[in-house]
Amino acid sequence: MIPTLTQQIAELNENLAQQVPTEVLTRFGQSIEDLKKLQLEQRAIALGDPFPNFKLLNTENQIVELSELVRKGPVIISFFRGSWCPYCNLELRSFQNKQSSLAQQKTTVVAISPQLPAYNLELKQTHQLDFELLTDRDNLLAKQIGIAFQLQDYIIPIYETLGIDLPTFNGTAQHELPIPAVFLLNQEGIVTYKFVDSNYMKRDE
Repeated sequence: MIPTLTQQIAELNENLAQQVPTEVLTRFGQSIEDLKKLQLEQRAIALGDPFPNFKLLNTENQIVELSELVRKGPVIISFFRGSWCPYCNLELRSFQNKQSSLAQQKTTVVAISPQLPAYNLELKQTHQLDFELLTDRDNLLAKQIGIAFQLQDYIIPIYETLGIDLPTFNGTAQHELPIPAVFLLNQEGIVTYKFVDSNYMKRDE
């Protein structure tokens, strides 16, 4: 039996606690607490709101438009930080494990991050993902729905020490990311469910 997403995250946290220096983990915790103060969860697009009709590039550099997706049925939109984020990878694999049941319900999954299509393609191939990975350049869509934020100055050097160079991944000088979020849209493109949490360690089962 495949472990639940919650169980996989708990195991990941245990492994990181053993592998990552305590002072680094403390800084990550501080970063999350500072993000919480921004109250992005409350500012994000609300239930009952129409989701912006985006047009984003997929891993084949083709345009994917939301209005075309919702014609086929409900759409699940997952915003993730990047392929370098182990929590995001767990969540994406969880969606892949549910692909057959979602397809039976005629529900389409798309995952959106600010990273360049080449990195999304690598991620898609590595984890054998059957759904679209889309690029939100400069986090324009994330900003529009209220979930974008600037990485704190004190955490940027830690990311770089760990090999996470956001300007390289995202093709921009800005150290900006979306907080992880999941939205369910009906065929009218209306948000009928959402999960938004500034703590990237928490994901919706």
